[in-house]
Formats: sequence, structure tokens, C-alpha cells
Amino acid sequence: MSQRVLVLGGTGLLGHSTIRELVARGYTVTSVALPPMPTEDLFEEFGDAVDSRLADVTEMSDEEVLELLKGCYAVMYAIGADERVTPPAPASRFFYEANVLPTQRLAALARKAGVKKFVVYGSYFAEFAETMPELGLKKYGYPLTRLLQEQVAFAEGDGAMDVTSLRLPYIFGTMPGRMPLWKMFVDMIRGVEVFPAHPGGRTAAVTTRQVGQAAVGAMENGEHRGTYPISGYSLSHEAFYRTIITALGQDTQVPLIPFEAIEEQVAQADAHAASQGLEHGIPMVEASRLRAVDLSIDPALTQGVLGYEDDDVPAAIDETIQVVLRDEGK
Repeated sequence: MSQRVLVLGGTGLLGHSTIRELVARGYTVTSVALPPMPTEDLFEEFGDAVDSRLADVTEMSDEEVLELLKGCYAVMYAIGADERVTPPAPASRFFYEANVLPTQRLAALARKAGVKKFVVYGSYFAEFAETMPELGLKKYGYPLTRLLQEQVAFAEGDGAMDVTSLRLPYIFGTMPGRMPLWKMFVDMIRGVEVFPAHPGGRTAAVTTRQVGQAAVGAMENGEHRGTYPISGYSLSHEAFYRTIITALGQDTQVPLIPFEAIEEQVAQADAHAASQGLEHGIPMVEASRLRAVDLSIDPALTQGVLGYEDDDVPAAIDETIQVVLRDEGK
């Protein structure tokens, strides 16, 4: 009899890629996600291996969650709010309530139900908050609460359940019925004559396939309290912008300018948010400053233990942008 894994957020991009990998390795899956389904036949190819349920797990009673967890070997926690949300100030309170408290509750209930493995889908901002203290990321609501999310989950697992955290970078790939989040960059670049980048600005990047493999690898091979930053490619922001420009068929210029040249302009966005009673999880000034920093990650840090394979990240970027353009026309 195969082991059963609960995937929270199974109809999302990362949850779906994880389910594909789990089924390929012989697991059965229960997916719980918010309605509606992105496509009615999303899990049809997996047959009886996937039981799909539409519900808000954070609104379930403890008894309902414990019933859901009964007989589960592992929980994949691929839900929560990311830094694209601009909540009411203070942002730290919003992300605490959206990411930390629900994770702690689910981890505690998983432990009570006898679950053996719990994987948190976190952020690479937690990694850089620890490894690059000069960036000062622990001052800001989103990175701070991503670190706290990990710690409360680890504490709930101590002595009974192995809890690990993936620290995820830029992710490229597609799935049926979902518009890629990278549409926001397409919208920003469309129709403009100049879209600057900063010298030296780079980011770690992976494909959805690599995320699925890394998540199942963390479940199978990760150590309790292990934090795993993953990467398959070092992507320059300049190259990313040029990929979008080419796909749009534009001749937009991408000059390389120091961050300081736009700092005052970006600060106005933070001031405008504050005037509306809002606060970014990472201030826009700091988010822009980060795009002038090399945030690459060496795949060798985690690829061996997690077992995710090399993949063609540039091809995934091209495919993702093409899907944005195709689906916009529907």
C-alpha cells in the first residue's frame, strides 16, 4: 500500500508540480486547495492516485483537519501569502497572520495526527536574511515572518516529525488554467521605450519541475530543521527583461544604471503606499536595491541531498512568457 501525502495548495503552480512528482514516485495524494479549480480535468491524468478537495484549510475546525490528516505520511505546505501582496500597515502583522500562525497550527495538528514529514514552501529571502546580513532583510515584515514561519514549524516537529523548509527563488513554468505571475513584468515592459536594469543584478532561478523534485526530495531525504535554498540557474535581471522585450517584439532599451539613479523615484512608491495606510512586505526601495545585488545560489548546496535534476531554465522562461502572451489573447 502506497503512502499518502497531503498537498496544501495542490491546484497551484508549485503544488501541482509536487503532485506530479509524488505520483511518479508511487505516492497517493490528497490535494486541498481554494476553489475554483483552474481546469475541471486538472488531475484526470493521475486517475485514482489523487483525491482533490476544494476547501480553505485555515477555516476548517481542528477536528476536520485531524480527519483530513488521518493516515497521512507527510504534509506539503504550499500555501500562504507572498511579497507581491501589499497589505495594510504594519506588513509584519499581515504576514504573521497569513503565514506564521496557520503554519504553526497545521504543523501542530500534523504532529498530533502522527504525520512523519512536513515540508514548508518558503522564500529565498529567508536565506539571504541569514547569509547576507548586510542587506538588513530581517527588518522587513516579509523576510522576518518567513524566518519565523520556519522556526514555529520546526518547534512543532521537534521530537516527533521531521520538518524542512525549501527556500525558493524565481520560479518559471506553466500549468493548465493558471496565468503565470510573471505577467506583471510583461505588463510593466509592454509599450515602454526604456526599462533600466542595474549592473550586477542577478537572481537564482528554477523550473517548476525542479521545485517538485526538490520538495519530494526534502520529504524523503531532508533532515529535521533543514533549510534548503534551491537554484538551477543564475539569471541576470537584464537578460530577463530582454527575453520579455524580444517576446513582445519591441525595441525597448535596457540601459544599465546604478540603483541610486532611481532611488528617489522608487521611494515615492513607498510614500504613496504609506499615504494609503499600506506597507510592502519588503519596501519598494529595498526590493529595487536587491535587483542590483547578486542573489545567485550555488545548486551544489542542496542539489545532492534533495536530488533535483538539472533543467533548462532559459527554455522555461521563454515558455512562461509565451503562455502569458497567448493567454492574454483569450
